[in-house]
Amino acid sequence: MANGQWYPPEWPDRIRALAAGELTPARPRRAATVMLLRDTGAPGTTGASGTTGTPGPQVHMLRRRTSMPFAGGAYAYPGGGVDPRDDDHHVRWAGPPRAAWATRLGLDEAAAQAVVCAAVRETYEEAGVLLAGPTPDTVIADTTGDDWEADRTALVARDLSFAEFLDRRGLVLRSDLLGAWARWITPEFEPRRYDTFFFVAALPAGQRTRNASTEAESTVWISPRQAAERYDRGELLMMPPTIATLRQLSGCATATAALAAAPARDLAPVLARARIADGELVLSWPGHEEFTKHIPTGDTA
Repeated sequence: MANGQWYPPEWPDRIRALAAGELTPARPRRAATVMLLRDTGAPGTTGASGTTGTPGPQVHMLRRRTSMPFAGGAYAYPGGGVDPRDDDHHVRWAGPPRAAWATRLGLDEAAAQAVVCAAVRETYEEAGVLLAGPTPDTVIADTTGDDWEADRTALVARDLSFAEFLDRRGLVLRSDLLGAWARWITPEFEPRRYDTFFFVAALPAGQRTRNASTEAESTVWISPRQAAERYDRGELLMMPPTIATLRQLSGCATATAALAAAPARDLAPVLARARIADGELVLSWPGHEEFTKHIPTGDTA
């Protein structure tokens, strides 16, 4: 293929089964992912880095292990599914109230809190960066050390809830450090589906990213524009939501500018559509024509 769009070979057969009424769509699970940004020249990573000198901020990306059955080798952002315990109203909270987040995300207050908690928790679990502080207007400066790693591991194993973690550490979740950017829902023909909210956040001063994810083989700081160019050349493999959000970030001059742009972003969910027309399977993402696929009905590859 000419670009780096991830496209699993089993999709055509699953699309046919869905069109024939032989496939019941799975219910999507809510999830969150964070586009962690830093301005060019900022310190803070232990992995590979993007080329310096490229205008605009850099974004922290993970390369999924090539051995993974889903999107192996693809580049993505830190993120994951909601923990059912994250709708606990005892979570220590700073920033816009839960009601404001509910309005912004189009959810009830408990669900909105769970999504925001997932964004902050997953960023800590997979990148070692924590958007929380001892007071509502501060951010923890250092999350390194064996005791922090023990807590992070317990969060990953779900032995420790996020609310319990914050209480143990005397920390407040800084929801004001996040900006809701986009919402994508996994296509109906996928066996594992997610209703994913994409957020932007700036790397807090003093904190450093690292590859803490068991699903990633490497990490990179790279400018959105450079990442998109490498995708276009087929050098970086990505799923449609990833490259779409990278293109949108390319117009932001700084991490602060991206956060400032977030409140005006449309969070209408993007859901792929599949249909049979003129002897072809047509797969499309409304509003994102570059991802449209035309597949001959006799082609199963």
